[in-house]
Amino acid sequence: MIETAAIVLHAFDYRETSRIVRLATRESGVVSAIAKGSRRPKSRFGQGLDLFTSGTALLVLHPSRDLHTLAGFDASRARPALAGSLARFGAAAALAEICLRFGTEATAGVHDALAAGFDRVAISADAEVAAATIAAAWRIVGELGFAPSLESCALCQRDLTVDEDVRFSHRSGGAVCSTCRTLVPGARNLPAAARATLVAWMDNREIPLHDAQTAKAHQRLLREFLEEHLGDGRAFPAFQAWERLGS
Repeated sequence: MIETAAIVLHAFDYRETSRIVRLATRESGVVSAIAKGSRRPKSRFGQGLDLFTSGTALLVLHPSRDLHTLAGFDASRARPALAGSLARFGAAAALAEICLRFGTEATAGVHDALAAGFDRVAISADAEVAAATIAAAWRIVGELGFAPSLESCALCQRDLTVDEDVRFSHRSGGAVCSTCRTLVPGARNLPAAARATLVAWMDNREIPLHDAQTAKAHQRLLREFLEEHLGDGRAFPAFQAWERLGS
């Protein structure tokens, strides 16, 4: 049995009285667990298993099984604001999808980046949600060990100047300088300002996006990077639904 900080990423009813939840934990990565009796009127879980809620989970881990047992969950931070608008809910679902798909390894950094991302999105006006979400997603990607190369060329490792327009090659792992760009046909143009925004986000600084077109370009760049480095051939339905909200 372990006690660990956890965030509810997904939950669904199981039989008449229970629920199955998927939790992003600090100690064991993403864990699937059954919360027996959680649907009963006087359940000890109460409203603690609401989507995107943070708390302390008491888990009984079964080494030979994929489904574990949630013995208790002490909710410490509910996030009802994430359900307060379609923009915030769609954004939170996209962040949760990234962790559900790729957060199986135990890493406290992923849990903490997700929690901070949820908190930032929850207090964002609808016009600010895209920037907050994309920034959080890139930080999660970094914690997963796939941070893109942004300040040096991904191929020759030459340092890039701050005002240098480059190409962004998903397959190469980030920015590619003017000398190496011919080696990566199909790479996207990445203006210096957009690269500076990515650097700031990865450095945990908040940078706004001032128009929908810029936000869409950053969403597309992120999704393509996820598909290249973390994808397994499956689509990202929650992420794609969130992208369509801004169309």
